[in-house]
Amino acid sequence: MSNDNSSTSPVQPSCLALLPFLVFLVFYLGISLWAGDFYKVPMPVAFLVAAMVAMCQNRSRSFSEKVELYAKSMGETNIMIMCLIFILSGIFAALAKGMGAVDAAVAVSRALIPDRLILGGTFIVSCLISLAIGTSCGTIAGLTPIAVGLVDKLSINPALLLGCVIGGAMFGDNMSIISDTTIAATRTQGVEMRDKFLANLRFALPAALVTLAIYLCQGGSPAATEPARITGRQLLLLIPYILVLIGALAGMNVMFLLIFGCVVATGIGLGSGAFDLWSSFALMSEGMAGMCETLIVALLAGGLLGLIRYAGGISFLIQKIEKGIQSPRAAEFGIALLVGFVNLFTANNTVAIVVAGPIAAEISQRFHCQPKRIASILDTTSCVIQGIIPYGAQILIATGIAKTAGVQVTALDLLAHLRYPQLLALALILYIMLGTKKPAKS
Repeated sequence: MSNDNSSTSPVQPSCLALLPFLVFLVFYLGISLWAGDFYKVPMPVAFLVAAMVAMCQNRSRSFSEKVELYAKSMGETNIMIMCLIFILSGIFAALAKGMGAVDAAVAVSRALIPDRLILGGTFIVSCLISLAIGTSCGTIAGLTPIAVGLVDKLSINPALLLGCVIGGAMFGDNMSIISDTTIAATRTQGVEMRDKFLANLRFALPAALVTLAIYLCQGGSPAATEPARITGRQLLLLIPYILVLIGALAGMNVMFLLIFGCVVATGIGLGSGAFDLWSSFALMSEGMAGMCETLIVALLAGGLLGLIRYAGGISFLIQKIEKGIQSPRAAEFGIALLVGFVNLFTANNTVAIVVAGPIAAEISQRFHCQPKRIASILDTTSCVIQGIIPYGAQILIATGIAKTAGVQVTALDLLAHLRYPQLLALALILYIMLGTKKPAKS
């Protein structure tokens, strides 16, 4: 294998080098639309097809040299660290779910919400659960059956109640330190979780509070059900989530924090009798397996970006973007548009960040933007888009579960009641417009 650095140095900017990305979009989006199912084509397959196209380009280098570059790009340090964090977050989520922490969080939250505040309460519950477990899809899958069950009992608009669930789930997806999107955004920009969290909180929290105020003003249900009692066991099962959140805010290393969370969750699960030692091993394996597609996509996307960068595609893209950018503020808007565009066509916010993140980092360096702001912009934009596209997994899960339960809610019905993504988009625009007077250090 060659160690010649010149073999990996990029050539002149080239529009043709972006062809593999176009192939990816046509193959993934085009076939999915033709099939009538946006998730018909596995994303790793689409990335692999695009990589084959990239390897057939630039005949000045041998095929074996391009394979070597592809492998080196897949194994880039940031991607490997990101994959390790994905694995640990998957293990933690599986252990917490296996010991009943998710069910406990739902039960405790539901017990604290009076029926007259059901809309605002459901939004808060969804925010907290998604913040704890780090997945909007998991939150929606867990809360939607409960929300649907309350529709007839409380005589409430199902689209309105499910809008609360989806909005809160996207808040947690955007803010949780074990969320795929947060991990991808911080790793691609080289920032600490705590810094990104605090920067994100400056505009995500006001958007959430305004959303909550709207739901509280809309009221809830005149009907009343007897609140459930909170047990000591339920509070015990919430400890891993609470400790991980506190550790993140304290600035602990995310990898160490997740390992600590896994140890605590295992200890509580074994001590409470939720599972035995062998079951804990099975849960760990299940958690790792659940992250397989995310890991594969991260690796394949990293390899593809390496080939495109080598062929001059990234340089060409940045060159074109820079023509319309004259300031850090314009750079931030450009980055938001870039990740939003990718998310729109991939319907996957984590993939959008993995693809756009390295490009955003280069633009950020050129215009001296603050990396923590860029990480927040990447994560937030992708979550806004993911939360409002009718073919996104979040809306599909909510409408699918509702339909199974006999409640007819369309994607358009939900879009009319998704307050939080809309307000978050507005808050993000204001955040970028107001900007910062302190440029990043060169």
